[in-house]
Amino acid sequence: MKNLSRLLLAVLALGLAVGSVHARSKRMIEADEQSPAPAADKAMVVFLRDSFVGSAIQSTIYEVDASGQRFLGIVSNKTRVAVEVEPGAHRFMVIAENADFLESELLAGKTYYVLISPRPGAWKARFSLLPVRNDAAAKHNVHSKDFDKWMKKTVRVEIGPEAQAWYRDNEASVSEKRSEYLAKWNEQPESHRAELTLRPEDGI
Repeated sequence: MKNLSRLLLAVLALGLAVGSVHARSKRMIEADEQSPAPAADKAMVVFLRDSFVGSAIQSTIYEVDASGQRFLGIVSNKTRVAVEVEPGAHRFMVIAENADFLESELLAGKTYYVLISPRPGAWKARFSLLPVRNDAAAKHNVHSKDFDKWMKKTVRVEIGPEAQAWYRDNEASVSEKRSEYLAKWNEQPESHRAELTLRPEDGI
């Protein structure tokens, strides 16, 4: 519980550090390459945020496996983070007041998109990871005007030294929150988890 309280304060401090709802975390660095492509034998996952709701609160993202978590970055409103990974199955996590997860099955040479979506929380915004489909009939999809708007309005950022330092200071509390919420995630019906899964065909 002590670690969870520390994490709550740390994430709140991340939110205060941005200075305004449209500013991005100073712990992240604007990327030189704004539209990267994955290597032929890799997959790429792009996490993005574009919502006024919860815009002053920072979200942090991770890749999760049996050994723990890998810090992928801080995603502020109006930013996006691109991560290159091996093809195959991956589980990702977002943390703010809560932790939430997204499953994925990725193909080499493809780029996938994940929308970090806010929802009300007890103290501040919570976030969910929503798959952006390669299907024009889906609510969130890469063929929509919304997707074009997200890509135009967000700036790609990368982890800087201050972000790495933040994670080192908060790794234990992140691990505690991961364990707590992963147990809840695993109790969700398979149909719910399927809705929150990036499918191979979602890549472009």
